[in-house]
Amino acid sequence: MTPPILEIALPTPLRRYFDYLPPVDCPENSLQPGIRLTVPFGRRTLTGILIRLKATSAIAPEQLKNARAIIDETPVLCEQLLTLTQWAARYYHFPPGEAVFHALPPALRKGRANKTVSETGWRLTTAGLGVSDGAFKNAPRQQQAWQYLLQHQRVTSSELMPLGLSRTALQALTKKGLATTADNLDLDATTLAPQAWSGSAGGAGGTEQQLHLNDEQHSAVTAISSGLGRFNAYLLEGVTGSGKTEVYLQAISQALAQQQQALVLVPEIGLTPQTIARFTRRFGDQVVAMHSQLSDSERLNAWRAAALGQARIVIGTRSAVFTPFHSLGLMVIDEEHDTSYKQQTGLRYSARDVAVKRAHMANIPIVLGSATPAIETLFNARDGRYHMLRLQQRAGGAKAPEFSLIDMRQAALTDGFCQQTLDALRHTIAQGNQALVYINRRGFAPTLMCHTCGWVAECQHCDAKLVMHKRHQRLRCHHCDFQQALPAHCPQCQQRQLQAIGHGTERSEHFLKDQFPTTTVLRIDRDTTSSKGSLDAMLERIHSAEPALLIGTQMLAKGHHFEHVTLVAIIDADAGLYSADFRGPERTAQLLTQVAGRAGRAEKPGKVMVQTHTPDHPVLALLAQGRGHELNNLLLDERRNLNLPPYGYLAVVHCSGTHPERVAALLEQLKAHLPANDGLVVIGPVEPPIAKLAGRFRCQLLFKHTCRRALHRSMHHAVHWLEATPEAKRLRWSIDIDPQDFI
Repeated sequence: MTPPILEIALPTPLRRYFDYLPPVDCPENSLQPGIRLTVPFGRRTLTGILIRLKATSAIAPEQLKNARAIIDETPVLCEQLLTLTQWAARYYHFPPGEAVFHALPPALRKGRANKTVSETGWRLTTAGLGVSDGAFKNAPRQQQAWQYLLQHQRVTSSELMPLGLSRTALQALTKKGLATTADNLDLDATTLAPQAWSGSAGGAGGTEQQLHLNDEQHSAVTAISSGLGRFNAYLLEGVTGSGKTEVYLQAISQALAQQQQALVLVPEIGLTPQTIARFTRRFGDQVVAMHSQLSDSERLNAWRAAALGQARIVIGTRSAVFTPFHSLGLMVIDEEHDTSYKQQTGLRYSARDVAVKRAHMANIPIVLGSATPAIETLFNARDGRYHMLRLQQRAGGAKAPEFSLIDMRQAALTDGFCQQTLDALRHTIAQGNQALVYINRRGFAPTLMCHTCGWVAECQHCDAKLVMHKRHQRLRCHHCDFQQALPAHCPQCQQRQLQAIGHGTERSEHFLKDQFPTTTVLRIDRDTTSSKGSLDAMLERIHSAEPALLIGTQMLAKGHHFEHVTLVAIIDADAGLYSADFRGPERTAQLLTQVAGRAGRAEKPGKVMVQTHTPDHPVLALLAQGRGHELNNLLLDERRNLNLPPYGYLAVVHCSGTHPERVAALLEQLKAHLPANDGLVVIGPVEPPIAKLAGRFRCQLLFKHTCRRALHRSMHHAVHWLEATPEAKRLRWSIDIDPQDFI
């Protein structure tokens, strides 16, 4: 009997699958699509995934090699995920083998066995079991960890983030002799089989009860729940503070009651701790997290828990869209407009768009939620592809904040603040409330300049200025992370007339501490939250209700419910209004709306003050007047006139190398060799705003067409020409379909 041919995906940059013969003495019934095998590849042995069995190959049978061994008894990727990853490879013009492997957790990509890995965890000692509740009066995080261990006997490292527990607190309990590490906890139990699922809305271990819904929320939950079991895409457009999360929770409860699982995607796991904590309070130990901050073993365990049906809800970042499920019934994309859903390296996929495709394939509903939906998503809703669900009332009767523009033209500024803003901050603190100061620029100052000769500190590897970080006495590039010590004098003229130009969060923190010496000032950005537990500790102080000034970047703009913040001050609102990117005005409006939404979320009214040199700009004027829908119409009209998304389709060929003339020459040749395509517009080669990045010179070709299929035909030709051109092998190039950034 002629053995079947194995078509195998390998993690290589070659844009095809590879044919092999089965391993010697391999029973044919063990060859199932989705299993991993080891195969010879040149002088190496690689792990591959079986795509399908076929009868013939373009390669002569005597030239085919045998696969070496089968790793899995059962498939690690189901048929649906194999189909999804192959679609992603075609749509994003990416090597199919690498696309398929993108769906696996790192441990399985490395060939490790597909079994749950034992973890180190914690349990209480005899002393810990006997300690009184009052022993943790001044250590609330330790008390939280102790209470959990008292109720559940143990906790593993992978469970900490979903449960909102602090590793530092558990280590403190261990040092006191109240807890001990417990090695090799058995995590491979299968007692939570799908048939044993509880049908209750609250779930196992949840302590929070469902909240009362207003009429808009109730209509949204009813619409989503009635659509379970078939594909529907819902746009849940809700103003900030309107209770979108409660809609997600109650819709998911309905899915759980029907023995189904749910996937919730969030933009950045580190910025949304409240989401995980809220879901865990409602659903208890049925929730797992999937994100890059987990170890390989932790990700594998969460991945398997979803596949086996042990975890009923997965909360994760964009890569979680490829998580296998036993019976997926509902998908939610929170903050669907966020650019973090677009992968910018490797497989440049949009997790939002891949999620919609997966929901369609699985015939299940998907909810895209946002207070500021992307223009493309709004267009799909208005065109009838998505069902529009609106929440226009803030939950609990909270009022929308008062929005005011401060004209900065000719105004006196002190370290970036005008007197009107400072007076408002003082009034807020005097009333015992909190204020949030938003500056989307970290560091002390974006530029260090010599007052004598005009020298500017620039990165040696990028076309970018070095950012001054005063606390660490360093200059840093925020693009390639090049660093150097802060100079004592100008390296060009040797004078000591160095001046910090511009303002960042660190400089504003210094200034406000001087202005408010008795007030707590908390700076929340990537620099102050890099250590584990630091963000949680600051958020805990914010929720303690003490008067405070919060200074931060986008980390404060999304996913947070600060009930004591009554004032939001936006220091520089103009930066994105005149961006070279056509999405600049849209993103500026989204960001301002999201930041403004942090104010007045509880009983106390909120106020938003925006410092601007362009108060008459239509984006700011319409936002201030509460006419966001008119702004969306204006942006859509502009896009229509220019055939830009959603009325046109874009793709970019990126190329980089150590010699800029070679990079540009390759793209010129590509442009000349493209076959005729009516309606295709090719712009470039052009340099991006940062032409040199990490020592490499960059250039790009922009493709635009009003027909998606025609655009993909051109990209298909571009890929084949680049792969066949020797010069392209000496440079780095990549394809970006539906690009979100042009930097």
